[in-house]
Amino acid sequence: MTQSIPALFLADSLGLDFLNSVATPVDTPVDWLEDGEGLLSWLQQARLVPDEVISAMRQRAIPGEIDRLADQARALREWFRAFVREHKGHPLKPADLIELEPLNQLLKRDERYGEIVAQADESLRLIPMRRWTSPEALLLPIADSMAQLVCTEDFSYVKACEGPTCTLLFADHTRGHARRWCSMSLCGNRAKQAAHRHRLRKTASST
Repeated sequence: MTQSIPALFLADSLGLDFLNSVATPVDTPVDWLEDGEGLLSWLQQARLVPDEVISAMRQRAIPGEIDRLADQARALREWFRAFVREHKGHPLKPADLIELEPLNQLLKRDERYGEIVAQADESLRLIPMRRWTSPEALLLPIADSMAQLVCTEDFSYVKACEGPTCTLLFADHTRGHARRWCSMSLCGNRAKQAAHRHRLRKTASST
């Protein structure tokens, strides 16, 4: 069943936002990829796949096909989560590449090409395009986001939220790399409130 709660995009990296597609934003765990419709909705919210492609895939898929694709997406997510959690906080090294072979194998399936199009100002531009030949192609922009994370982010600043029950990851792009929370509206404010209550209890007990 597609989640009514909008997906979370708090990580400053789509590769990490993909890992955050399962989370506990309040008290109940939510998996935005729990079925095929959930996967299509998440891809649409992430703007990784054009709306017309989503519609076409939904119409031509055989029963259960997109649900099975969601199973693959969840397996990919949990495999990559293990890699990120193991390596976060330290720069990646060439020796780590061997662990990324499943991702490279997925990237090799891509059917991308360039197309020259006219812009509104009548200039010409070369834009990347992709052949969406099967539902499995929907995993390819996710793979791209994961590869971009690996190749463009300093894993020294890939962090886990410090909220005691939070599972969200993020790329810390703040000045001084002092970010501690997935967001102030979620875990940051909770931490402030908890610290305030602790101070009040401490003051009351001392008096």
